[in-house]
Amino acid sequence: MGLQTLYTAATGMDALQTKLDTISNNLANVNTTGFKQDRCNFEDLMYQNPILPGNQDSAGQFTPTGIHVGLGVRVQSTQADFSQGSFQQTGRPLDWAVVGDGFFQVTDPSGQIYYSRAGNFSLNANGQIVLASASDGRLLDPAITIPQDAVGIVVSPEGLVSVQQANTPQLQQVGQIQLARFINPQGLLKMGQNLFQETVSSGSPLQGNPGTPGFGTIQQNALENSNVNPVTQLIDLITTQRAFELNSQAVQTGNQVLQLIDNLQRV
Repeated sequence: MGLQTLYTAATGMDALQTKLDTISNNLANVNTTGFKQDRCNFEDLMYQNPILPGNQDSAGQFTPTGIHVGLGVRVQSTQADFSQGSFQQTGRPLDWAVVGDGFFQVTDPSGQIYYSRAGNFSLNANGQIVLASASDGRLLDPAITIPQDAVGIVVSPEGLVSVQQANTPQLQQVGQIQLARFINPQGLLKMGQNLFQETVSSGSPLQGNPGTPGFGTIQQNALENSNVNPVTQLIDLITTQRAFELNSQAVQTGNQVLQLIDNLQRV
């Protein structure tokens, strides 16, 4: 059994290492716009059952319990928490936050559509609205182009994009923001760069205008902050570290038992 102790405790250390990696990523992205924190879920492994519950003893009675020896733990899944983050007022007209459910849709230069909660948009050389990035200019989908003579941009909560042009007193509508939502957003694939990709598990996107049933609204001049709670993450970090230390202690104890058995054999 000492040898099994080593294997069982090792599974605990491996699973807790994954949890530490998850917590570290959450803390590293505490200031990332639109970031959604992850949670690490565990599940126990198969059991050795020398005696099953309900066995019949010599007197014809059924045993109320059996003997179960667990073989460790593994990571079951990591789940993203899509709860709303707080809002940061920026005063920048191309900073948008989704208040409620929904993702912005952006198109990669290759034509691939991605989804994001980060609303830090900018303009490219053609006046098209793109997700601000130093690597790729991903166009907002549906595409919206701002005229060169525009002196102001106004976005309504319903996603109507209008501009104030020089020598024109009235606002001119130039586009409509559309949002996408998923029946299972936790099934989205995290791609980095504040982007998500559709998968079979997420289901196909449902598209709609902001403010329609099931979709959030748009808040201009603001960004959604990360929903990471640093205090909670630090507490989780400490408890995970302690659990890792306990499993390492179990490895040491199992090793000592094996050494004792080995010494007994030599006597």
